Amino acid sequence: MEKKCECCCEGKSTQRSEEQKKKLINRLNRIEGQIRGIKKMIESDAYCNDVLIQSAAVNSAIHSFNKTLLNSHIHSCVARDIREGKDEVIDELCETMMKLMR
Repeated sequence: MEKKCECCCEGKSTQRSEEQKKKLINRLNRIEGQIRGIKKMIESDAYCNDVLIQSAAVNSAIHSFNKTLLNSHIHSCVARDIREGKDEVIDELCETMMKLMR
């Protein structure tokens, strides 16, 4: 059974191959590990600059994750919707891009 996001996706979903899911989840697991590492640094009173450097690494990892997911989204979901005449996907993409560029 396909699980759909109830929050903001209006019932939309994206079918991903098992390989795609595995790659995305692996990236998220690494990011989660980095976050846990920063939390431990704070708990152990690590030097601010060291924490900031690790925080910048997390930001970079999230940015890379977003680029990968956006690329996939454009090539699959957006291209499919445009071919089907659902031009509103362009507005949705523009809105998403604006949020990513903040």
